[in-house]
Amino acid sequence: MKRLTTLILATVMSLTSFPATSQSGTTDAIREAVSRQMQTYPRSTLRDLYKNFFQDNFGPGHLLADPAAAERYLRSELTDTTRSRCPLYEPTGYRSNYYRVELRVIAENKISFDRFFDAFTRSMADVAPVDIEMWKNQWKVIIGVIDSMNLKLPGYETDRAEIDSLLKRGDYVVHHSKIFESTYNPHYRIIAAPIFLKELRPKIDRQ
Repeated sequence: MKRLTTLILATVMSLTSFPATSQSGTTDAIREAVSRQMQTYPRSTLRDLYKNFFQDNFGPGHLLADPAAAERYLRSELTDTTRSRCPLYEPTGYRSNYYRVELRVIAENKISFDRFFDAFTRSMADVAPVDIEMWKNQWKVIIGVIDSMNLKLPGYETDRAEIDSLLKRGDYVVHHSKIFESTYNPHYRIIAAPIFLKELRPKIDRQ
């Protein structure tokens, strides 16, 4: 009986959505990630926090279907990077599985376009399929931590209802809030942490 109970507990632990760390450790990590975002982007809304944590789990949430179109769009977006008020790079969520890397690194000649785009496409090749039920469970924990922080986010109730409705429909894509976009003018791409830390960050920090 004791062996069976141990086996059941081990199975439950293997199915959990979060890493094998204490609940308090996970809560602290989420709280730290939220605080980091609010310090960097004081005008963040719940939508922006949601997007940050979602990207940490699933990157952009989709595979790169048309590399040629993605390259053309990236080149066209480069013309508007000078107004960005975002850091050159920053980790996502509380696990830092990915980094948001601003296109200014190309415009400022820190990283060549070809090297950046290659890192981006390779990052997208390994994007995990979105498990909506797993993500719902994770978001439930994350939103619980956000609520406990009493942040008084603008438009919180509306954003909360929209996100809940979205997840109930089995969808998950949320764009940055208009206030975030107008205030910080983000222009970034999501790069997998191992690729960014090994190949891009040393070149960015060297200059």
